[in-house]
Amino acid sequence: MTRIDATFARLRAENRKAFVAYLMAGDPDAATAAEIVKGLPGAGVDIIELGLPFTDPMADGPTIQLAGQRALEGGMTLDGTLETVRALRAQDDATPVVLMGYYNPIYSRGVDRFLSEASEAGVDGLIIVDLPPEEDDELCLPAQAAGMNFVRLATPTTDDRRLPKVLQNTSGFVYYVSITGITGAGSASAAKVGPEVARIKAKTDLPVIVGFGIKTPEAAREIAAVADGCVVGSAIVERIGKGDSVGDVLAYVKTLADGAHSA
Repeated sequence: MTRIDATFARLRAENRKAFVAYLMAGDPDAATAAEIVKGLPGAGVDIIELGLPFTDPMADGPTIQLAGQRALEGGMTLDGTLETVRALRAQDDATPVVLMGYYNPIYSRGVDRFLSEASEAGVDGLIIVDLPPEEDDELCLPAQAAGMNFVRLATPTTDDRRLPKVLQNTSGFVYYVSITGITGAGSASAAKVGPEVARIKAKTDLPVIVGFGIKTPEAAREIAAVADGCVVGSAIVERIGKGDSVGDVLAYVKTLADGAHSA
């Protein structure tokens, strides 16, 4: 059982929904990002998604693109991202960490070497947005063999014919993208999300977590109420980009976590 599996088992036993927070590794700088990451569990975050900075983040909107640029300009690397995970693990061995990003940096490192180093650092799962199920031999299956969850994205355009293919090697949870488009665009609607989550859950026993377009504690509660939890990324990253202090960012995250947990 991975940390992700254990977390969802605990949340089910507590009859609570999950709150997942996304941050870009190294944003606005390595030290501040590491401090925020270490503070997330205390702010109520159940699972941490840590972005891998990349030069061509095609699924991301301006907020997260700019975060990646800040991180890269500050010298953040794949090694630095894994060091951020190690720093968390030095004080927290329970909160799952999922790396979210694109395949190129992993391919450049070499899959076997990357999986070995990521496992040693304490990474629990991967979300690699530009590797479709047809490419599972590249990373998905090796990651699972290494004891890591491989989380797949489902979207409003994932129809009933495509859905079984998307689900076939997914583990940990399914990430449902609530809107068609890039991160940070639009707002999630519980009325639209609810039926889609039900459709996915009819085909899998995995938890379904909803992300994209969630910006307020009220929205976190409404979306978590029709799913197994929710993800907030751009709204948090925007606060970091504006220069909010670590304490202010974590206080904001806690309001979102409280919203999701009240569902």
